[in-house]
Amino acid sequence: PLMALRYRDFRLLWLGQLISIAGSQMRIVAVNWQIYQLAKLGGRIDPALALGLIGLARVIALVASAPLSGLVADRTDRRRMLVITSLLALLTSGVLALATQFDFVSIWLIYGMVIIASLAGSFEMPARQALIPTLVPADVLTNALSLNIIAWQLATVVGPSVAGLLIAWGGVSFIYWFDAVSFLAVVIAAVLMHTNTTPVKAQGRPTWKDAVAGLHFVFSTPLITGTMLLDFFATFFGAANTLMPLLADQVLHVGTIQLGWMYAASSVGAVIAASVLTSVRIRQQGAVLLWAVAFFGLCIVIFGISHWLWLTLVALALSGAADTVSMVIRGTVRNLLTPDELRGRMTAVNMIFVAGGPQLGELEAGVVASLFGVQPSIALGGLLCMGVTAWIAWRNRLLRELDQAERRVA
Repeated sequence: PLMALRYRDFRLLWLGQLISIAGSQMRIVAVNWQIYQLAKLGGRIDPALALGLIGLARVIALVASAPLSGLVADRTDRRRMLVITSLLALLTSGVLALATQFDFVSIWLIYGMVIIASLAGSFEMPARQALIPTLVPADVLTNALSLNIIAWQLATVVGPSVAGLLIAWGGVSFIYWFDAVSFLAVVIAAVLMHTNTTPVKAQGRPTWKDAVAGLHFVFSTPLITGTMLLDFFATFFGAANTLMPLLADQVLHVGTIQLGWMYAASSVGAVIAASVLTSVRIRQQGAVLLWAVAFFGLCIVIFGISHWLWLTLVALALSGAADTVSMVIRGTVRNLLTPDELRGRMTAVNMIFVAGGPQLGELEAGVVASLFGVQPSIALGGLLCMGVTAWIAWRNRLLRELDQAERRVA
């Protein structure tokens, strides 16, 4: 299960992103809590809507930069991109730390820093994902991708849990400082790598056609399109993370420590599922994928209607496990079908679906919660997630036969 960690450069990247993602997950809790408190005290904007607008702020930069970020990942030194984007993200967290510490922070300043950090992330993700296959042999790639998911989910267990404790102890400014420093882990890892991380460049100057090649490839490959659309609509309707401060305060009546547990719960389930999947081959992948997404929607319904902290944590943990099963299957399909020279651009398109769905979903959840209440908003989203999954399962034969399709490709 730890085979890929034998390779030095992958091990550097894995440890660097584990530290950096933990800091970023702490920042997410801090941003959501600070936005909620500022909106609640200011009275000029509904807290649920203010939380939902965080998703809109993130998705603006994501969608605007995706075509260019994928092309950059396929044309430039990917290590250099990791360094540049990490330093830019470090700057945004430093600004939030100073603004909070010296009491000139505002909702709009936070939204602005969220947009800039999202812009940095939209260039970092394709570069990092395209870099991984160059750091390990081809027969170790699946193991490396599973370990990559484990690193992400471990960070999202530790980060929110620690964030809840630190907010209760010393406020949010310390979290922003820690997040800023954590980005240096990726910078150090990139600098210490020995692997040549500059991809083979295409002939001629890059054109707009080159930039949209990933989009054309995705939509001309029905199996990839189907898995991405399934993920987009499931996460659009099932997104509710930004509403957690509202739910913790008004429904569960708990504090920031328990809020940290809530943010970490889905990742606990995800870590367990990812650990199992490092050594297990999934049979009948199409059916497993569709049932996993439907079960994810059911868990969101339970999360939405729960009035007990323990039930909320269990539902979130099970939703994380189901989402990880879906993530591993979709990642395997994309890596089987995508040529190496298009990997960065395909990842950029996938980033729109994977990140755009939940970010827009958080905006939708915030608007619905401001109109009808936080619990109906979350529960309705889970039901719609299940409904969309059933519709896609009925309409898309390729997804139902995903296991057979993988064998034909292999």
